[in-house]
Amino acid sequence: MARKKINVLITAASRRVALIRGFQNALKVSGTPGEVIATDTDPLSPGLFFCPRYHNAPLSNSPDYIPAIMDICKKEEIGLLIPTIDEELPLFGRHKKEFAGAGVLIPVVDEEIGDICNDKYKTYHFFKSHGLPMAETYLPAEVRAQKPPLPLFIKPRFGRGAVSAYPINSARELDFFIDYVKDPVVQRFLPGKEYTIDVLCDFAGRVISIVPRQRMVIRSGVCDKGRTEKHPALMRLAEEAARALKLIGPANLQCKMVGDTVIFFEVNPRFSGAIQLTINAGADFPRLILDMMHGEIAPRIGDFEDGLTMVSYEESVYRAGGGWRR
Repeated sequence: MARKKINVLITAASRRVALIRGFQNALKVSGTPGEVIATDTDPLSPGLFFCPRYHNAPLSNSPDYIPAIMDICKKEEIGLLIPTIDEELPLFGRHKKEFAGAGVLIPVVDEEIGDICNDKYKTYHFFKSHGLPMAETYLPAEVRAQKPPLPLFIKPRFGRGAVSAYPINSARELDFFIDYVKDPVVQRFLPGKEYTIDVLCDFAGRVISIVPRQRMVIRSGVCDKGRTEKHPALMRLAEEAARALKLIGPANLQCKMVGDTVIFFEVNPRFSGAIQLTINAGADFPRLILDMMHGEIAPRIGDFEDGLTMVSYEESVYRAGGGWRR
């Protein structure tokens, strides 16, 4: 049976070239007619130039943002919308029924869960209340009152991309960075191997795929070198967390192995920055999302290539005269 046409809109495209290519390839290999369209506030965002058409959009905190995205969806006959940045997630969670009424599906968590995941202090208390391992997390007043042992780690309570995140090894550093980092949280410093666990859930919250990846080298908060790993404890705890959070669509859970213990420290209910490793390991999340839209999906937890290693490099686009080239 021929598949219906699905145009995909990827918002805040920025540097998400691998994700754009992932959906372009998924449309092709699944036999789904359609194109990938992108938006961004910056007309020079590189992801835009890998799409046949793109649109500049307002900032996500603008009251014009949702109306602008809705207009783009209608103009481009979008069937699937993929948010990519944390700030958008509660917003699209709030409006996803409105978009569904216009024929646009958004695989995103509900607004309440988006708010919890965007707030690292709320995330900690959610995990704690559900018996899930999470790095102890403190507000500045709690740090001063409880004086947790060093070393610690400080970062913005609301933030992404490892911006303003610092290890704390002394009381002097703690005093400085609590004042220096805007609206911070302080977490227990976690030694050991760091992992991102990519998780995909269907529109009903059923867990479809789980892929742990060791983050061997991290640059600007994104995995630059990584390796897939079929680690039973990581996969079991990620599935428990996904069910507790009632995740929908893609998410990534960040954690460390401290000895033999898994300890989470952050959750992002969106595609990870290095989703290409998971896709190339055989857990093709874009293809699986398209299959969901056609009602052709079954759980495939553990169905990926173990030990696949990724190393990344920069790629550029150029402008000469009136056109872009690669």
